[in-house]
Amino acid sequence: MKWKTRVTDMLGIELPIIQGGLAYLAYAELASAVSNAGGLGQITAMSLESPELLRQQIKKVKQLTDKPFGVNFAIGQHGRPFEHMVEAALDEGVDIMSVTGGNPAPFFDMLRGTSVKKLVLVAAKRQAVKAEELGADAVMVVGQEGGGHLGRDDIGTMVLVPQVVDSVKIPVIASGGIGDGRGWMAAHALGAEGIEMGTRFIATKECVHASKAYQEAVVQSAETGTAIIKRSLGAPARALKGPWTEKILRLESESAGYEGLKPYISGEANRRFIHEGNPEQGFGWAGQVAGLINDIPTVQELFDWMVCEATEIRKRWGYEGEC
Repeated sequence: MKWKTRVTDMLGIELPIIQGGLAYLAYAELASAVSNAGGLGQITAMSLESPELLRQQIKKVKQLTDKPFGVNFAIGQHGRPFEHMVEAALDEGVDIMSVTGGNPAPFFDMLRGTSVKKLVLVAAKRQAVKAEELGADAVMVVGQEGGGHLGRDDIGTMVLVPQVVDSVKIPVIASGGIGDGRGWMAAHALGAEGIEMGTRFIATKECVHASKAYQEAVVQSAETGTAIIKRSLGAPARALKGPWTEKILRLESESAGYEGLKPYISGEANRRFIHEGNPEQGFGWAGQVAGLINDIPTVQELFDWMVCEATEIRKRWGYEGEC
């Protein structure tokens, strides 16, 4: 069955499914598995300490797959310079890049005159319109159900996606609350031409940098098992509930401010749970879709299941095809 959209055509992929940036998790093993299964895998650049490490990851992906893949740049990460990382990706011939967490204009300036496809994660209609004006090839639209950093307006995916579809001409990719074939087809019904998933890929066998404790916490989570932290800082983000996030929320209620929260919301605290599996000393990002995740398959098994589920839905819509 064909799953052709402007997103698959633009990126040269079989399925319009994109793996999110996933800080400290999205490395060669996961990215190559997603690309080999027909989607677009991505490496997270700004979780790496140097351009040399990024080059190593890019080379490793190329050894593991001959399919398209991308590199994600979380440029709003505490103001850390990203230019040298972009230069490394360009030197290694990466032709798909995505940007999250900040003004994409300086990022786009570096790509002017290249053939790199530029994807921008947005959490509001105004951001999507601006991204298109700046030259984005597609926007990934995340609703408030998503994991990690979100928009400040608390708009859900079901409302936000069609608003953006009606406001831009470039392809729209839906994100937030999507983890199976039903969510995928719902995104298409809203006018999106692809989906981005983050939390669902944490609970896969190829997400080898995720601790077993983190993966099991995602699997065991209910739809009510996440909370929004950092709202008091104007940077709301969704994480799994646990002892550490309870401390963060308590500090926020006491108006601790950035300096008071800094040790609790740092990358180090994040890694203490997602890499080391210590929920008493760290936290992990996750979206509400964790309530729909009940297993830890390979990426290929996940995609096979999603395609079959989506195919059955398309049949009910009157589209004839086989799994």
